Amino acid sequence: FSSLPLRPLLSSQSRGLQSDAKVVSMTTNSIHPVTIKTPGGAMPGTDDYALDAYSGKDALPNQGRLQPGDPSRRAFAYFMMGTARFFYASAARLAVLKFVHYMNASADVLALASIEVPVDGIPAGGCIVVKWRGKPVFIKKRTQEELDDINAVDWKSLRDPQSDKARRIKEEVLIVLGVCTHLGCVPISNAGDFKGGWFCPCHGSHYDASARIRKGPAPLNLEVPPYEFIDGDSKVKIG
Repeated sequence: FSSLPLRPLLSSQSRGLQSDAKVVSMTTNSIHPVTIKTPGGAMPGTDDYALDAYSGKDALPNQGRLQPGDPSRRAFAYFMMGTARFFYASAARLAVLKFVHYMNASADVLALASIEVPVDGIPAGGCIVVKWRGKPVFIKKRTQEELDDINAVDWKSLRDPQSDKARRIKEEVLIVLGVCTHLGCVPISNAGDFKGGWFCPCHGSHYDASARIRKGPAPLNLEVPPYEFIDGDSKVKIG
């Protein structure tokens, strides 16, 4: 008699506990999935091993990643280094090309790099002045008397020793920059103490008909620019 009323109560209580356990188990598994392993690492019901790369007896070295310098990674490392060096070299090449292009003279500057001047119309003893690269250039056609005067001098004894032959192409035509080598003034043609020469009034430098310094503070002869005769010697190309 006493045991009969207890069975429904116990059965109802056990069913309630089982339902609660199911709820707890489902809730727990849905939030925190769990992988059950046997002590040997085999999954229940299978022959495969569930390797845990991070902990346990089956833990892999370096958390399952390859060690630095591993031979199997060399090909990838070489590829990445080669690719990076290729891009670095390309960037350096582009920078050099841009710098060289920036330093090149523009078209208008190149157009003024050389000029052509007719010289057949210059009278004997006359001197014309042209502009080349922003500087005055003297083109003088010398007379025989002026040539005799400069050839009579021992050029080795001059302040800036230079023979007349080394300063011209044609004997009667002399082409020099019209810039005094003292302080950059422009000398006056057919003036000074020497026949057919130049005189700088700023500080009193005298040049002969070969534009060599003969007197005054200037240290050097007037500079001879690069030039050549063209069109049958009727024109001169400077630059």
